[in-house]
Amino acid sequence: MKLTTTLAALGFAALASVATAGGHLPDLDGREVVVVTENAYPPLQFIEPGTGNAIGWEYDAVAEIAKRINITVAYENISWDAMIAAVSQGQFDMGMTGITIREDRKEKVDFSDKYMTSEMVMLVRGDEERFDDAKSFAANADLMMAAQPGTTPFYVGVYDVLDGDEANPRIQLMETFGATVQALRTGDVDLVLTDGTAGNGYVEASDGGLKIIGEKLGTEDFGFIFPKGSDLVEAMNAAIADMTADGTIEVLNKKWFLDYKLGG
Repeated sequence: MKLTTTLAALGFAALASVATAGGHLPDLDGREVVVVTENAYPPLQFIEPGTGNAIGWEYDAVAEIAKRINITVAYENISWDAMIAAVSQGQFDMGMTGITIREDRKEKVDFSDKYMTSEMVMLVRGDEERFDDAKSFAANADLMMAAQPGTTPFYVGVYDVLDGDEANPRIQLMETFGATVQALRTGDVDLVLTDGTAGNGYVEASDGGLKIIGEKLGTEDFGFIFPKGSDLVEAMNAAIADMTADGTIEVLNKKWFLDYKLGG
């Protein structure tokens, strides 16, 4: 499986602003940080089939961050559609679920620096021959797509694939990303948009049942979210920059986007 994520160059200004005089990362004295996630977006975070364990790129990244800035992490679960509001209201200290950094979301929560940049792709069944790009999908009124409301795939589907109508009945709304892929597999819908990290993982595990078609529809930057004004943001940015500089991010990418096989 090819690695489709490309790492953006993360700035080091935040590192300089919070580092101690000796040039080390900030020490938060074992402070508990409650992190909320959905566990429905492989390979970033998901429940491992067979074991029931919550695993993924983001879990490994946060575990490494915790060591570097000395925090204790406790995890909670929530649905995607409630996550941003819950973090915004201070119910949790941080949220993670492959969240695209968007200006409208910045009005409600603070973002960390981006830790990954991923390309948006079109995921279809392996035997799909009725369309081969966004234009031909849009031209066939019988074709349906699935998306989680309020996500980047939803907005790209509305504005870059269809007609800009957020109430377009050709988009079937579902609660989780996994549910959209299952609907695609069973033929209830014909298209799912996703970033390449998840899409290629599903293709790899599908034994020919799924494929990616067409041109990439754009890129999205992922970041962790925090309540507005959170003092965790600078420390988190410092750790992300440190992990980028020493190659840890690249190691995580290899583990989860090259070596790990979904369903394997």
